[in-house]
Amino acid sequence: MTSDTVRFIFNNKIRELKNPDPNQTILNFIRSNLKKTGTKEGCAEGGCGACTIVLGELNNNDIIYKAVNACIAFVPTLEGKQLLVVEDLVNENGDLHPVQKTMVNNHGSQCGFCTPGFVMSLFSMYKNNSSYSIDLIKDSISGNLCRCTGYRPIIDSAKKLNLSSRKDHFFKNKKNIITLLKKIKKNNLELKRENKNYFAPKTLNELKKIIKKNPKSNLLSGGTDLSLKVTKERKDLKSIIYLQSVKELDFIIVKKNEINVGACTPIIKFEKYIKKYYPDFNTILKRYGSLQIRNVGTIAGNIATASPIGDTLPLLLSLDAKIVLDGIKKTEISLNDFFIGYRKTKLKKGQFIYSIKIPIYKKNIFKAYKISKRFDDDISSVCGSFNIELNKNIIKKVKIAYGGMSEIPKRAINTEKILNNSNFSELNFFKAIRNLEKDYKPIDDMRASKEYRMEVAKNLLMKCYLEVKNNKLMRLS
Repeated sequence: MTSDTVRFIFNNKIRELKNPDPNQTILNFIRSNLKKTGTKEGCAEGGCGACTIVLGELNNNDIIYKAVNACIAFVPTLEGKQLLVVEDLVNENGDLHPVQKTMVNNHGSQCGFCTPGFVMSLFSMYKNNSSYSIDLIKDSISGNLCRCTGYRPIIDSAKKLNLSSRKDHFFKNKKNIITLLKKIKKNNLELKRENKNYFAPKTLNELKKIIKKNPKSNLLSGGTDLSLKVTKERKDLKSIIYLQSVKELDFIIVKKNEINVGACTPIIKFEKYIKKYYPDFNTILKRYGSLQIRNVGTIAGNIATASPIGDTLPLLLSLDAKIVLDGIKKTEISLNDFFIGYRKTKLKKGQFIYSIKIPIYKKNIFKAYKISKRFDDDISSVCGSFNIELNKNIIKKVKIAYGGMSEIPKRAINTEKILNNSNFSELNFFKAIRNLEKDYKPIDDMRASKEYRMEVAKNLLMKCYLEVKNNKLMRLS
């Protein structure tokens, strides 16, 4: 069945929105329609965390609480979820939530503008975990910026949550919320508002039909890039097809020599698998985006945007990943052949990414590095990735890829030729470094000059050599 009504839980009740504006952000809806002004707009691009809310989602017979950037999420994506804003944390008696109390008691706020976002990020952490390590705390608030308090009192506040009871008023009301979420019918959404359309099919077959009828639609998954057309460029997305409602696209299948990742698998889920085989890949993912971004963002979305500075793309290129396309007919293509120009791919109208296949090189050495102005949650100036098959002291084969070095992320083919079937030596790496200028004509923009990018790319290749030679990580102090 098809519905024109978005249903979600708010204030412990099922709320219904008939044909809401598909381009309205959850942030604007919260502030303008619900009149809840604790949630703030800071950057309107998912970079500061002032707009952080929490969405409760059914997981079997339990609820997972996901921190999300409300500034880049559209209202129809609330379908079937529980919406929680900072005002909801105070209980019926007016008592502050343990997360709020610990922020007050440990002086975790000064001007207060960013505080609601921090509170909601910590609330998500509090609800999803039974204890809070320093690494978990830092990851949970990596997408929240504060310019006046500093982070020590906020981290101290989070540490004190280990002493708090887990039985808050949300715990006591959990069964009721689960019942309400189960009452929401899983219908296909088809919204029309003025000249804007929004589709949210539930099955793969329905998705194919809708794409066939609406081939020029914007395909929305996590939306961490696409939504910026609305929030930053002030454009309307006339037709949106939401992919995250298709559960058949959310999967991870690990075979003997391959990881197959569904197009709608959130990065937060993917990173738990990739860590086992490629720790450096997981490290880059932690820096790729905040928890808010990784809760909704997908590898397929990163590929489809075809940004020359997409962090996962050089890593996937060096691993010789393939993508499976569907829609017209199911086809498989090497990622190396997928990018054809600046933000242009071989994806045809009516096609969509079904999955990504990543080979597992059990005996290879895999290294990846990201250079950016800010360590966490920042766009790369240069991202380099190296996949080396080493037999004793001979490089049997090497795959090198960079992002931020040209209009598309791509392999360093000429540089690879120098190193293939050569001795693993400083001399050969110096020879290879000189060939990088044959492979790339770096872009020049506000993040870095072309000269800087080339110098960094050369240094990363040498860094890779030195780390492998010395069998240890080299980090800047």
